[in-house]
Amino acid sequence: MNVVENQLLVIFGASGDLTRRKLIPALFILFRQNHLPSNFAILGVGRTDLTSEQFRDNLGKELTHYDGNITPDELLSFIKLMHYMPMNTSDPTEYYKIKDKIAELEINYKTGGNCIYYMATPPDLYATIATGLKLNGLTNNKGWKRVIVEKPFGRNLKTAKELNIHLLNCFNEDQIYRIDHFLGKETVQNVMVTRFSNGIFEPLWNRNYIHHIEITAAESIGVGSRGGYYDRSGALRDMVQNHLLQLVTLIAMEPPTQMLALDIRNETLKVLQSIRIPNEREIPQHVIRGQYSNSEIKGITFNSYLEEPGVAIGSKTETFVALKLFIDNWRWGGVPFYIRTGKYMPVRVTELVVHFKPTPHRLFCFDEGRKNSNNQLIIRIQPDEGILLKFGMKVPGAGFNVQDVSMDFHYSDLAHQIIPEAYQRLLIDCMQGDATLFTRGDAIEQSWRIVDPILSAWEKNAEIPLFKYPAVTWGPGEANSIIESPNTTWRFPGKI
Repeated sequence: MNVVENQLLVIFGASGDLTRRKLIPALFILFRQNHLPSNFAILGVGRTDLTSEQFRDNLGKELTHYDGNITPDELLSFIKLMHYMPMNTSDPTEYYKIKDKIAELEINYKTGGNCIYYMATPPDLYATIATGLKLNGLTNNKGWKRVIVEKPFGRNLKTAKELNIHLLNCFNEDQIYRIDHFLGKETVQNVMVTRFSNGIFEPLWNRNYIHHIEITAAESIGVGSRGGYYDRSGALRDMVQNHLLQLVTLIAMEPPTQMLALDIRNETLKVLQSIRIPNEREIPQHVIRGQYSNSEIKGITFNSYLEEPGVAIGSKTETFVALKLFIDNWRWGGVPFYIRTGKYMPVRVTELVVHFKPTPHRLFCFDEGRKNSNNQLIIRIQPDEGILLKFGMKVPGAGFNVQDVSMDFHYSDLAHQIIPEAYQRLLIDCMQGDATLFTRGDAIEQSWRIVDPILSAWEKNAEIPLFKYPAVTWGPGEANSIIESPNTTWRFPGKI
C-alpha cells in the first residue's frame, strides 16, 4: 500500500450510528495494520454535547465490543488520536468554531493543512456543511482538501442536480468523493479483474455469446426500525439507483486504457448513458414492484411491511423491485439485464450471474423442463464471496446424459490473506487521493435519468400494480413475467 500523507479527518455526525458502527472500527483496523499516516488525527463534530474524553470513552467501549482481542495499549494509542467538538451543524454561521480547532490540530499533528471532511449526517445537511466550510475558508486553503459524501445523493434528478451545484460551489469535482460502500467490496472490484485479466472471458463478454445478465441483491430481513426512513425511499431509490446500477456499469463497461480513476469513471459513465430509458408504456412490462405481506413459516410469524413501525397507513412504498434493462451499444445490443432487489427474501445474498448462450445444436440429453441449464458464471459479492463457473458434464454410465457441475473459488479459501471491509478500502483510497471506487457527479445524475421516469410513472399512474408477496419468499410471482425466454427464470441462490 502506498505511503499516506499526514492528514486530519473531520467527521460531521460523529456521535451518530454510521461513525460508531462503521467508520471508527474501519479506522481502528487501518491503525492496527499500520496503514494510517504517522501524523494523523480525527476530529468528531456533532450536535451531542460531549467532551473529547467522553467521545473517546464512548467509542473505546464500542471498539472493545467490536473486537474482543483489542489490547489496552492498542486502544489507548488509537483513541488518543480522537478529538470532539459540539456545535449546531445545521447553522452555517457556527462553523467559525471549528476553524481554530482545525488550525490547532494541524499544528499539533503536523498535517500540513491536508484534511478530509466526512459527511456522516442526514443528506439534508450536506449543502449546509459545505457552505459553512467555504464561508470560513476551509475548502481551499493550505494543503489539500477532500470531502466524502454518503448516499443518498438526492431523491430524484432535480434534487441530485441541486446537491451537485451546492457541492461544486464549495469544492472542485476532484475534491468530492461520493461514497458507495458496495464498490468497496473485494468481489465487486474483482469483476474488472475477472474480465480484463483473463483471455478466456473477455472475448466472450458480448452479445454474441451472452444470453442475459442477472443481478440479485436480496436481504433476509424486513425494514425493522428503519420504517420511517425506508417509507420515504423504497427499493428503487435505496438499492437500484446507486448500488445495482453501479454493478451494471462494471459488468458492461469497455476496457479502460489504463486502470486509473479518470479512465474507469469515463467508461462507467458511458454505460449509464447507453442504458435505454423506459417510456411510460414500457414501464409496467419492464418493471415489477412488490411489497411484503405477513406470513408464517415453521411457526414463526413475520410482519407485513404495513405493520412495521414508522410506515404510513396504506403506504405504496415498494420493498421489492425487478426490472429489465437494455444497453444500446455495439457490445450489448439486444442483451437483457435483469435486476431484482428486495427485503424479506429467503437468504441474504448479492450476486451477478452471466448466462451464456446455448450451443447452436443440442446433442445430449437433458431433463425435461430444466431451467437455466446454459453455462453460467456466478460472481458472489456477499456472503460466501467467490466465483463459480457452471457447465455440463456426462453422467457416469451408459448413454450421454448430462448434468451441471461447478468449478468454484471462495475468498474464504485465502486463509493467509486479509480481506478488507468496504469502509476500510474506501477510507484509505480517499486518504491516498484515489477516486476510482467513488462516483462522479455526472454519473449520479445519469443514473437518476434512468430511474426518474419509473418513479414518476408509479406516482402518476394508479393502475400500475403494487404486488404483494409473503415475507421470506422470493418476491411476487409476477416478476417472472419480465423474463421472456423459454426455460429461463430467475436463479434462486443458495450457497455457491
